[in-house]
Amino acid sequence: MNPIYIDYLNAFDIEALALNEAEILAAIETSLGAQGQGRTVVEPRVHLEPDPGFHGHFNVLRGYVAPLDLAGVKIVGDFVDNYKHGYPSEFGVLNLFDPRTGVPRAILDATVITDMRTGAVTAIGAKHLARKDSKILGHIGARGTAYWNVRLLDHLFDFDEIRVHSRRPESREAFAKKLSDDLGKAVIVTDNWRDCVDGADIVVEASRLPEPKPMLMTEWIKPGAFVVPYGTMSAVELSLTDIMDKLVVDDWGQCKGGKFGSLRAHVEAGKLSEATLHAELGQIVAGLKPGREQAGETILFWHRGLSLSDIALGHAMLEKAKTLGIGQRLRFA
Repeated sequence: MNPIYIDYLNAFDIEALALNEAEILAAIETSLGAQGQGRTVVEPRVHLEPDPGFHGHFNVLRGYVAPLDLAGVKIVGDFVDNYKHGYPSEFGVLNLFDPRTGVPRAILDATVITDMRTGAVTAIGAKHLARKDSKILGHIGARGTAYWNVRLLDHLFDFDEIRVHSRRPESREAFAKKLSDDLGKAVIVTDNWRDCVDGADIVVEASRLPEPKPMLMTEWIKPGAFVVPYGTMSAVELSLTDIMDKLVVDDWGQCKGGKFGSLRAHVEAGKLSEATLHAELGQIVAGLKPGREQAGETILFWHRGLSLSDIALGHAMLEKAKTLGIGQRLRFA
């Protein structure tokens, strides 16, 4: 047997790559288009909850992207109390394989990949589903994927007003300062949910609730808004879907089952079903289904997180790493 080597990128390697907004969005949009064209395989994520007392769980995401000739498995831990230890809420590892032989090709730190690709899916959803003249962003949540949500959305829309809120004052203040420094514009910190999202053109709910609790009220959503709720625990009212003209998800297969997710109760109540679903985002990116058609449409996009996005961003990072000579080659067999 010929020697087998795997590429390894750790957190420092990925930071050194310094992927820009355009590179991140291009990688994710390519994978979404492939999904819409039926050139991928997505297995619904599965969960491992070691102990309810740990206040967290592991997600296992699996997929195959034919145009990239890669299969991948990502394991990411999501633990809401990690801030008490000075850790991010999520740690992840992405494993990439040859889809024909199963030979391992690469291992990447997927912590930042998870944040980047989630923000990119939020932004690409807005690209196709939000009003082009959206100028006010209301963002709930300040950890994990929050930074890339705001950064990539602002890259596309150049907001006049960005509002942020999270439960802990020190968290939301630090989040706003980092965003203001990096984006070169003022960021408004609110001390409550309503002031953050009421009347915003784009609303992103990425809260970190320990258990489901309606915190985002349906009456605060203005007609024509684009709403993205994706917290692990639901923070929205059951009536939220009633005001929507279109309901869009990233992958219906993983949205319709499992115990976690912001719209789990809506699926169980039949408010979100195959009959009420407008499209998967990949179908819209591929041009098979329409995105926003009217300025007055109020549209909701729920994304659970796609293994395809992890694979695509991992691939983009590996290609750039080869060009720049970053990373390590490890002997596997």
